[in-house]
Formats: sequence, structure tokens, C-alpha cells
Amino acid sequence: MSIKSSRKIFLTGVIVSILFLSAILGFIALKKHTSKEIVETIVVDGLKRSTIIYLPKNYSIKQHLPLVIALHGGGGSGKAMIKLTREGFNKLADEEGFVVAYPNGVERHWNDGRNLTRYYAHRENVDDVGFISMLIDYLSQKYNIDTSRVYVTGMSNGALMAFRLALELSNKISAVAAVAGSMPVNLLEKYSPDNQVSILMINGLEDPLVPWEGGYIHVGGLKLGEILSIPDTVRYWVIHNNCSIYIDKTYLPDIDDEDESRVWVEQFINPETGAEVILYGVEGGGHTWPNGYQYLPENIIGKTNRDIDACKVIWDFFKRH
Repeated sequence: MSIKSSRKIFLTGVIVSILFLSAILGFIALKKHTSKEIVETIVVDGLKRSTIIYLPKNYSIKQHLPLVIALHGGGGSGKAMIKLTREGFNKLADEEGFVVAYPNGVERHWNDGRNLTRYYAHRENVDDVGFISMLIDYLSQKYNIDTSRVYVTGMSNGALMAFRLALELSNKISAVAAVAGSMPVNLLEKYSPDNQVSILMINGLEDPLVPWEGGYIHVGGLKLGEILSIPDTVRYWVIHNNCSIYIDKTYLPDIDDEDESRVWVEQFINPETGAEVILYGVEGGGHTWPNGYQYLPENIIGKTNRDIDACKVIWDFFKRH
């Protein structure tokens, strides 16, 4: 065999070895990364309920970390919520140090109080409030969660469910952030929160499913429950939280002029307790998560704003409470 051939065989072997080693290291890195995501299961009213848990880098049971519960929209899942947010909460959890929980609704929906017959969770009156309450208790014990820093956020059906939790679990939840959702009218006739709960809302003025002016949520020709208008929902929580200070509407920088949308914010504060109600209005925005994944075409759900990162806005709000 010639020296040239020997060198060629040797180099080929080296390359194969490098590629094999890279693949092994890549697999180990992937395994190390995905090992932070744990599926926890609890049984509530005979139903097996699952939740994806994301633990931040360098997590230790000795730490007393906050908990963010992120609720998916109708037809979604915990995995879909991670995708919608482009792993935004997971990345922030690594940077800031908190635990994220992505629960799964029964048959992909939450019983948010609209009393619909179309979805199993509504029709069978699934106890999602009880589920989230038990989940908080379970995670608090297993992962040493700081029970004074438990927060809930949600998108669409998840946002409506977050409002229900603010009404019924104000003894366990410090703050709620609702994206593309409003308050179901049915809930106001039944519940009133025992404690103040700081509220943040992010809503598109051109949301084709959840109308800014209130009325019925609609998907195509279907009417899917009646909601308060966005201003009336804000007003409800301003009154409940005794917010006497008002910071007037302010437009934020139009960082991405190609998204054809613009964000403004207004804020209400209780000077004694620090409770807040904050509204981000997205002019030109649709039924979407700002800086999130455009999960359906614009002609169905509207435009996604790129001027703000909803995950960062929400976490910055949560950590004040």
C-alpha cells in the first residue's frame, strides 16, 4: 500500500472518529439540556393530570425559588405553550432562577367558567381550579417552591383560566398575566377574590377571536362564551385592588416597523400595598403572543408584535410581586 493511500485511510479514520465523538457529545449535551424538563403527574377527581416542569440551570432543592405556571390556549398543550413562547420562560428561568410549570388541560382545554357544551372540560365541569391548587401544593413540597411567589400566566383559553384562578385562588397566587384573553362574564356572578392580585394584560386591538370591546368569543361562525371588554376587565381589577394612582397611556418604541403594530401601556397602582393593574394594548396586534411563534396564518389570528417580548414583560412584572 502506498504512503498516499495510508494517509488517506488515516485521515478518513480521524474524520469518522471526530464526527462520532461530536455526535456523542451532542447527544450528551442534548440529554443534559432536556433532563431539566420533567413530567409530573397527579390524580385529581380520578383524572390523571400531567405537567411539564422546567428546572433552571444549577437548580438545587436548597433554593427557595418562585414558580411560574404557564397555561396553554384552547386546543394546545404544555409542549405547545413552550413552542408558542419560543422557550422564552425557560431561558429566563435559567437567567433569573425560577421554576416553570406547563400543565395540560383535559382534552386540550381549560374549564375557565364559560359553561360551554362543546368541550369536555366545560361540559363535565372539570375541576381545573382544584387541579392547579393541588399542583401548587405538590410542587411547593417537592421542589421547595417559595409559596409567596407563585404566579400564573396564560394565552387565550389559558388567559381566561388565569383570571378564574385569580378570582378563586387569590390566597395562593400573587400575580396573574393574561395574554389575548379577558374575564368570562359568568365568573363575576359567582366569585370574588379574597385578596388583592396584581394583574397584567396584553391584548391586541385587532384580535379576531377575543374582541377588545367584549361580547362573544368567536371562531368562525361559532360563539364560544361571553366576556367582558378589555377596559371593563381592567376596571374590575383596578377597583378590587384599590388602585388610586394612574400612569397615563405611553407608547413604547416601535422597534420593528415591519410587524405593522404598535404597543402602548397604561398602569394603575395601589400606593399602600403595591398591587398593580397594567394593560399593554397592541394596536394592529391579533390573537397572538408578542415575540412568540406565529402558530397560524395572519388571516386567521392576526399579526404578532415584535416590539416587546411578552415573556420578559411578564417576568419583570411577576418579580415585583
